[in-house]
Amino acid sequence: MTSTRSGRGTRIGLIAFIASLAALLVLTFLPLPYVIEQPGPVFNTLGEVKDAQGKSVPLISVTGAETHPTKGALDLTTVQVVGNRETPPSWMQIVLAWFDPSKAVVPVDAVFPQGVTSTQRDQANQLMMVDSQQEATAAALRELGHTVPVAIQVATVTDDGAAHGILQKGDTLVALNGTNPTDSNALRAEIQDAQGAPVTLTIERDGQRKDVSVTPRRQTADGTSRWLLGVTLQQKYTFPIDVKLQLDNVGGPSAGMMFALGIIDTLTPGALNGGKQVAGTGTITADGTVGPIGGIRQKLYGARSAGATWFLAPGANCDEVYGHVPAGLTVVRTDSLRESLDALKVIADGGDTAKLPTCTAADVKK
Repeated sequence: MTSTRSGRGTRIGLIAFIASLAALLVLTFLPLPYVIEQPGPVFNTLGEVKDAQGKSVPLISVTGAETHPTKGALDLTTVQVVGNRETPPSWMQIVLAWFDPSKAVVPVDAVFPQGVTSTQRDQANQLMMVDSQQEATAAALRELGHTVPVAIQVATVTDDGAAHGILQKGDTLVALNGTNPTDSNALRAEIQDAQGAPVTLTIERDGQRKDVSVTPRRQTADGTSRWLLGVTLQQKYTFPIDVKLQLDNVGGPSAGMMFALGIIDTLTPGALNGGKQVAGTGTITADGTVGPIGGIRQKLYGARSAGATWFLAPGANCDEVYGHVPAGLTVVRTDSLRESLDALKVIADGGDTAKLPTCTAADVKK
């Protein structure tokens, strides 16, 4: 009786083992609705990078102005995505990523929206990178006292938007209701203030100016309702000196603040960082406002692995930063280019760094 029960138990165990293997095999080949974010390459804005031909070139080069030697590093950080909608990561990769604090498992829709191919996403990220470089250059030069004029141009007009048939790609928006907007954000704010009333736009097209009237339409996206013209805008700056930022195969707007700091360091005597290795991230606008980015935790780990001991983080990301800073890295909170420069001065001068703003428990969203 004992032998029969033992044999039956062995068979049941064997069947369960085979079933588990079969289930694991099936799961291995099932498409996964997730991708993995992990630390990507780190680039010193004060150093050199490889161009498209594999030649070493300065990441920041300037003509038309005196430049100065730099020391240490002002590192920009990136995030690398493993997998996409067409080629998802394996279950084994997902499981290992769950237990790695430097990685994040995120829904594929959050990185690759439905209907958007990997190629389209890369193209959009490249456009955001170009815009980020323009904003960073404008912010840096204005911080140094240069006058940087800006023209707001229409990049695209949606077929079903309020401005369809009225505005065209390439139109320069000179004024809204008789007021010259300082930038595209100011223009958007004035449209919201109009609360749906028709707005008069002074545009320049083919060298001629004229006034057109557009009635904004209310649209809701991601739970936010806004008045829209149905156009995308781009800002064209006229720079007093030529600044070239060379960085291939990296997209998105998150390097803006570090670009701006690198430009300022290149154009001013001494070393902003005191020769230390400082990393950071954050979008930037021409007025010096530093904004939030994605993948902040992965960037913290990437910076520490690259040798950085200081990290400049947007204040709007503090809820993700607090409690997730790798050992050996000190995070300084910043909301503007001026705050970042002030923090670098304290670090460079060996001042009281304990008084620098940082992310606290109060920043964590409940």
